[in-house]
Amino acid sequence: MTVLVAVPDTPEGAAALAAAADEARLVGTDLVVMNLSLTPFDAARLPDGVGTTVVERSGRGDRDPAEAVLDEIRDRDIGLLVIGLKRRTPVGKALLGSVSQRLLLESPVPVLAVKAG
Repeated sequence: MTVLVAVPDTPEGAAALAAAADEARLVGTDLVVMNLSLTPFDAARLPDGVGTTVVERSGRGDRDPAEAVLDEIRDRDIGLLVIGLKRRTPVGKALLGSVSQRLLLESPVPVLAVKAG
């Protein structure tokens, strides 16, 4: 069971990366880091003590990040998805979709959702 973490370049992404590394260490498995940013992932952010593979978001610049993560789940033996959440108002949730919300609803594997501290 591999742990996949969706990492945008935000505080929520950093929190998700830390939680995913902890989960991977706990169960003794590898970590796949899905970079949701359109800039290359900074290797200095990689956690120590866990085998890590970085997957850059490929395709068109306007490719749906949620679809990129779901494709990665389908293409690999993923047992857990870790995502970061932002605090959103009820109106914001109703009017605007979010990558996190879509992943929570559509992921075929369990999802660990974390908030930035």
